[in-house]
Amino acid sequence: MEKGYTITAGPLPGLLGDVAALHGRYYARDWGFPTYFEAKVAREMGDFLQRYDTSRDRVLSVSGNGRVLGSITLDSSDPDAQDGQAHLRWFILDEALAGQGLGKQLLGDVIAFARLAGLTSIYLTTFRDLEPAGTLYARAGFRIVAEEAGATWGQEVVEQRLQLDL
Repeated sequence: MEKGYTITAGPLPGLLGDVAALHGRYYARDWGFPTYFEAKVAREMGDFLQRYDTSRDRVLSVSGNGRVLGSITLDSSDPDAQDGQAHLRWFILDEALAGQGLGKQLLGDVIAFARLAGLTSIYLTTFRDLEPAGTLYARAGFRIVAEEAGATWGQEVVEQRLQLDL
């Protein structure tokens, strides 16, 4: 990968803290989310890493300068996922990586993994007006299957559930 960044499949040291921090900083700065959201990311990702199954789950990270600068997770061991379904989670890139096509590459890689694993669908929870992520999801074939106001993120937003049938 150019510019000294590497993409790694699987958990690695520092992943949890760096991904939680990326989420905490971005969502506080750009959306006004409280530290509750960063703690939620850390707690839920910690639970995922304890049940991580290489045959069903996928985590990809982008690293540079000794830290994780981006990540995406396909969580098919999520207790809330239906059989054959995976939960797309914790997709974030440091703003310094924007515009390089990394988001598209990471998303494409986890979708390909899901297909190889025999999964039937991928879903994610996001919120309205979160761009450029919304555009990326739409281009990959995700569609909105539910939308309602909620405070799951620690602040009220119009939450959306997106799904991609494989």
